Order: sequence, then structure tokens, then C-alpha cells
Amino acid sequence: MKGEIDKKLKQRNIKPTAMRELVYEVLDKNKKALSLYEIEQQFDNVERSTIFRTLKTFQDNFLIHSIDDGTGAVKYALCDEGCTCDPDDLHVHYLCNKCGQTHCLRDMPVPKMELPQDFSFESANFVVKGICSNCK
Repeated sequence: MKGEIDKKLKQRNIKPTAMRELVYEVLDKNKKALSLYEIEQQFDNVERSTIFRTLKTFQDNFLIHSIDDGTGAVKYALCDEGCTCDPDDLHVHYLCNKCGQTHCLRDMPVPKMELPQDFSFESANFVVKGICSNCK
């Protein structure tokens, strides 16, 4: 597993460190978007700032993307292979109103939109809310 994680980090020009490997492993095994607090709860005696810097490095190198699902806490999820977080890479997210989990709906791209002239795209956020299959 460690070898696979190191390979994925290196593919995104991220130097593998023990903390980066551990944070990647947490994101990979959960299969849902996690907040900084939720990631922090997976570790004993690790400073929040260390985890945040790791997440920032991952995001700057397109290994993860952030999600503002309206809960007040930014959540993070692994990007797909080859993702550069361009408009064509963006997908819909699903927030369960019962359990609070946010899931990436990778097969549902964010709808295309034509912006007015002189407007530039920076980011888009599309969140569907309801009750997930685990909570029904």
C-alpha cells in the first residue's frame, strides 16, 4: 500500500512523507469527502496545521479537490486520475441531510454554463441534497 501511495504522490509532484502518506490513506479508505476535523480525528497527537498544510499541498497539485457543501465545513476528496480541476473535471456532490456525509458523484459532471462576456471562471459548486441509500 505504501508503495502505491508514494507512486500516486510522485505522479502529482508531491514528495512522499509519513504524514502525506497517512492523510492520503485516510482519504482513500473513506470513499467520501471529509472535513479537516474528520481527518484530524483519525490521528493522535497531530497538529491541525500539519494536516491543513498537507491538504493544501494535495490541492495545489490536483490530488484532491475541496467541496463547499453548505454545512460550514470545507470537505476534501481525492481527484480522479488525470484531474486538473478544470471545468471539464468538475462533478456534482451529494450531501445526505440525515447522516451529513458528502459523496462525489463522479459520473455526473457539473452542467456547462456560458458566462457573460468579460466574466472569467474560477470555480463551481453543485451540491444535491437529500437522503442517501444508507439512511433510507
